Amino acid sequence: MAAEPFELGGLSRPRVSPERAAEVAARYGAVTAPLVELGSQQDRNFLVTTERGRFVLKLANAATGTAELEAQHLALRQLAAAGLGVPLPVADGDGAELSATDVEGERLLTRLLTFVEGEPLIEVEDFGLEQAALLGDTAGRVVAALVDFDHPGLHRRNQWDLRLAGDVVAALLDHVPDEDRRTRLAAAREEALRRLAPVAGRLREQTIHADITDDNVVRDAAGRVGVIDFGDLQRSWRVAELAATCAATLTRDPDPALLLGAVEAFTAHVPLDDAELTALWPLVWLRTAVLVVSGEQQVALDGDNEYADVRRAAEWRSFALASSWDPDEMDALVRAAAGRLGQHQHPFGPMLPAGLAPAVLDLSVLSPALDGGAWLEEDIEDRLLEHGADGGGVAVTRWAEYRLTRARPLTARNGSPTLALAVDLVLPPETVLRAPFAGGIEPTDDGLVLRGEGIDLFLHGRLEHAPAGSAKGAAAQGAELARVTGRLRVQLSALLGVRPPAFVAPRCERLWRRISPDPSALLGVDVAAEPVDADSVLARRDAAYAQVQEHYYRRPPQIERGWRELLVDTTAQVYVDAVNNVATLGHSHPRLVEAAARQWALLNTNARFHYAVVAELSERLAELAPDGLDHVFLVNSGSEAVDLALRLAQTATARPRILAAREAYHGWTIGSDAVSTSLGDNPRALESRPAWVELMDAPNPVRGTHRGPDSAAAYLADLDAQLDALGAAGRQELAGVILEPIFGNGGGVLLPQGYVAGVYDRVRALGGLCISDEVQVGYGRLGDHFWGFEQQGAVPDIITIAKAMGNGQPLGAVLTTRAIAEAFAAEGSFFSSAGGSPVSARIGLTVLDVVRDEGLQDNARVVGGHFRERLLALAERHPSMGAVHGMGLYLGVELVSDRAAFTPDGALADRVCEELLWRGCIVQPTGDFKNVLKIKPPLVITQRSVDFVCDALDEVLTELGG
Repeated sequence: MAAEPFELGGLSRPRVSPERAAEVAARYGAVTAPLVELGSQQDRNFLVTTERGRFVLKLANAATGTAELEAQHLALRQLAAAGLGVPLPVADGDGAELSATDVEGERLLTRLLTFVEGEPLIEVEDFGLEQAALLGDTAGRVVAALVDFDHPGLHRRNQWDLRLAGDVVAALLDHVPDEDRRTRLAAAREEALRRLAPVAGRLREQTIHADITDDNVVRDAAGRVGVIDFGDLQRSWRVAELAATCAATLTRDPDPALLLGAVEAFTAHVPLDDAELTALWPLVWLRTAVLVVSGEQQVALDGDNEYADVRRAAEWRSFALASSWDPDEMDALVRAAAGRLGQHQHPFGPMLPAGLAPAVLDLSVLSPALDGGAWLEEDIEDRLLEHGADGGGVAVTRWAEYRLTRARPLTARNGSPTLALAVDLVLPPETVLRAPFAGGIEPTDDGLVLRGEGIDLFLHGRLEHAPAGSAKGAAAQGAELARVTGRLRVQLSALLGVRPPAFVAPRCERLWRRISPDPSALLGVDVAAEPVDADSVLARRDAAYAQVQEHYYRRPPQIERGWRELLVDTTAQVYVDAVNNVATLGHSHPRLVEAAARQWALLNTNARFHYAVVAELSERLAELAPDGLDHVFLVNSGSEAVDLALRLAQTATARPRILAAREAYHGWTIGSDAVSTSLGDNPRALESRPAWVELMDAPNPVRGTHRGPDSAAAYLADLDAQLDALGAAGRQELAGVILEPIFGNGGGVLLPQGYVAGVYDRVRALGGLCISDEVQVGYGRLGDHFWGFEQQGAVPDIITIAKAMGNGQPLGAVLTTRAIAEAFAAEGSFFSSAGGSPVSARIGLTVLDVVRDEGLQDNARVVGGHFRERLLALAERHPSMGAVHGMGLYLGVELVSDRAAFTPDGALADRVCEELLWRGCIVQPTGDFKNVLKIKPPLVITQRSVDFVCDALDEVLTELGG
């Protein structure tokens, strides 16, 4: 169906001031409060408060005809008679429900409608399945109520008629400024029209609202539902109503369960036929594409239309989401949600010969057979199946298992199709397969299908000696179906006539289990995997594990495996770990696994026993430290290391006072917390410092008191004044200073050059000691430097390390001089029962070996340099990227709402991290304002993974308008 060009474009809203609107509203009676403008794409709407109640004054676009609005009024009355809460027209003083008003030379049709009370669903923050089902239910009730309604004013062609969606997208595509987006929109349009073409001529038409969305559905305190904004009322395809509602759910949550809930609720009122079900998902694609191109055109036409402008990010997101999902998967899910699943009432018989008991393979995320990165080998499934069938046995995979062998790293947005709806077997030659139920036999391109009552069985493999006439034959239960040699794939389908995909993405697991049921009864062995439910595990965690121990993300994936810079959740989805500076060598490094296992097999005990590895580790650490720092204490954590370092300084100097910087984080023990002032970790940090802590200004050259790379002198001058203000007695109490040589918790902010050395000089001149907290930033992470203090040209008296030291094993250390270490004897002997235990020490030594042997510090320099350059290039395109911090593989991206004012934007940072998770990247916010993306991946990260993260960040900031 074609359309005139002007009907495909947007229309600028009429220019109507609130004062002029108030004059029009006065025709309906006394107005008792100022008018409030309501959002609209192409009209002007105002909330009017009168003595009689609240109403909506609507001034239609000049292109709107009388017949259209008369049709709306009649439809509203029909819907009200059907029990739906809708606005109704109100007559003016002359008794007219529709009149014309001249506004700045334009003749505008005006009317007053009753105000439908209630909270719009768009204002529901926790939008979930209940709200999505409510939208679907409302859309179904509206369609059912309007099934016999028609009017000449509805027979118009406009950009919201999905019958014209292909023309609309083509006509308005040039309004989309981004070339990549135009390409994606054009490709989605072409594919959607291709899928729609075979059924378009059979789609039923009727009057529909065409915009049942969370904008236009309200619910009051009593639960009554109302529908507003009938500006898109039209004749169109019946299923287009549901497509618009489904598209609306995508702007709220990427979980397709919400969309399917809307389908189920809609079809309870309006059953859809096969053609409509086929058309639904292509129409969702087209609806989201129309929203994108129309929104861009509307903003171009009507630049001050905030209503259209703020929706652009959400509309693009809904399109990007819809176009990323496999259309065949969504078609099957839609049909199932619409009630198209068959019901097989009879028990299955055996398909395999008696006595043939398959051995069930484990290909899950936890499978030991897939350790050491074996899951990434292309032929691993085949080899494991063949191995399981060695000696003439039978091996079979599991049904409804998330196969790690199907996981694909660096898979953007849509994820890997890992949920197995089919099972694979390796069978002996000439194995006879028998019909597990009675049905008709039909050949397929890769095997055959047995079509039974309420169930289909698909067999894929090298099938031979099929019964005569089986191409269109039938088989009784127990009759021979075929003979097979080698690999066979088996899948059941309750969607009659539809073959579900053999593997699907981890969405809607419960529904997929109904679509493609468990074939265990056919095989004589239980092949069903346990359902994966990360939410229930999270609930158990929250019930027993003190919730103050926070977790990443609002709905965190359940991570159970890692490999190098990759993490894998229980649904076999893979993420780039861009935040884990604990995992220096990456996850599951084979040398580390072997070393730890061997040491556990030999000995692990109290650190007071005598064993060689503790000496070896201590010697290696001393070799890496500056001359003189040759005495090592081994502990369990960074907090414990900092706590010990503070005690060393206080004991060696016999003084109490410690100088520390604001905005720093050093740990959670009483001592390390005392010198921590990061508001991001403790909002009350500045209120609760003990008297022995002297805080100095945070030397932040990006957003601190003094800014710029040459600000060290100004910060040091301030420190001089602060030390002078302490007086002679106060200065004589100074035991030392603790500093991160790079602000780790600030996101890798580099301190002004010369600052650390200047502080050290001043502290030492007063008889104090200098502590460099290297827990986060040291150990080769900076690339050009092994220690962070080297970047500042300074040498401390005490070094604290942890995190990277043990690659996740609890292990920390303090390095200092003999004199300082021996002075600690005044406190008595020191020990840490597990600090430096045989296993911890062996792991610590192996970490150093691998860092050296695999050149990981150099990798931090090269790949980290590439990472930084990519981020700097993105900052040129995205004004929300206020700064890029750090060096090597300790980086930070500071997000701001106003680059000139450098206003921190923690809300954007939180949103970006959630969106990156969906795209397979794990990044987290840090800093006092939680607005800095901390980027500190394992040192083994590759340039390919770096580019994946940067591309995802670019995409997210583009979608969010950053």
